[in-house]
Amino acid sequence: MRANLLEYDLEALARFCERLGEKRFRAVQLFRWIHQRGANDFDAMTDLAKSLREKLKTAAIVQPLAVISQHESSDGTIKWLFNVGAGDAIEAVYIPEADRATLCISSQAGCAVGCRFCSTGHQGFSRNLTVGEIVAQLWYAEHFLRKRLGRDDRVISNVVMMGMGEPLQNYAEVLPALRVMLDDHGYGLSRRRVTVSTSGMVPFMDRLGRDCPVALAVSLHAPQDHLRDELVPLNRKHPLDELMQACERYLAVAPRDLITFEYCMLQGVNDTSSMAQELVALLGRYGGGRKSWCKVNLIPFNPFPASGLVRSPMAVVQAFARILNDAGIVTTVRKTRGDDIDAACGQLAGEVKDRTAVMVRMDRRKSVSTDLLKSAGEKSSELVYGV
Repeated sequence: MRANLLEYDLEALARFCERLGEKRFRAVQLFRWIHQRGANDFDAMTDLAKSLREKLKTAAIVQPLAVISQHESSDGTIKWLFNVGAGDAIEAVYIPEADRATLCISSQAGCAVGCRFCSTGHQGFSRNLTVGEIVAQLWYAEHFLRKRLGRDDRVISNVVMMGMGEPLQNYAEVLPALRVMLDDHGYGLSRRRVTVSTSGMVPFMDRLGRDCPVALAVSLHAPQDHLRDELVPLNRKHPLDELMQACERYLAVAPRDLITFEYCMLQGVNDTSSMAQELVALLGRYGGGRKSWCKVNLIPFNPFPASGLVRSPMAVVQAFARILNDAGIVTTVRKTRGDDIDAACGQLAGEVKDRTAVMVRMDRRKSVSTDLLKSAGEKSSELVYGV
């Protein structure tokens, strides 16, 4: 079977070339052709020796993902659905802004974490993506956009691993994919402009800090363990104090001088002024007393039928943000982009097979109890739960 060269970071590609009897500089040339120029035809790689091109034709392939569909939003957002075989599909989203162009990519087909507010989690988990399947999302989007915009220079300036899946549950494949993105012979992205989002895989947060520190975003969503247990089930394994200590350790090596905390605003669940004050108190206990050690990104919830959750009104979101900002915590409200094509945060669901066992486990987590809501200071009648 021929090797798909999208699966290799530069070091792995150099070893592959050595097995073909070629020197390392050939790997650098090949890597540039694939990632900087978007070539997948070895005959087009004109500065490679013809003998090497012939070897590559028999030993290798540059195999992108097949595009099932492409949807474009009125705000310029583009969502691609990619086929990853065996009935599974994944999604990637391009988000253009005045000062940046961000690609949100997936790391798994489905997700096993099962966060209450995320449509991807409700579909269950299928499998981890390979290095090549992760990189192929960037490869396709970058070179598609260059052709569309008539540009030779890089289009995508930022990559966020906030698509389908929990990246740190697929660490072995995510790590070399990150190295391809950062490599100057590849996409040359800054560590500050590549963000891994995690729901709190504490041991792998520490590993990422040692192996390849990029910007880190943590899905927080609640300032109390008992509420976060219900919203982000992984909290039962790595509760808030353990998670926050891991964030402090990561801060020592992070390319940015702060950690971003994502907080999805859910009406009647986590959006009251008392919750905001609890969040201020939680964040104040860490970071060595520095208010600037973190940033909070408030995310308007994007409803989907199975969630039984409701988006907080914008006035409530803004009031929540004011409390945090007044306490000296930098707080932003994320713009909702691409919601008309189901490309907004939490809406990526793709097309995966029914995973009955996983879904049964997740169904057991769907109901937030009346006692829990009361302890959060809210009325359970404000929400309708269940599928």
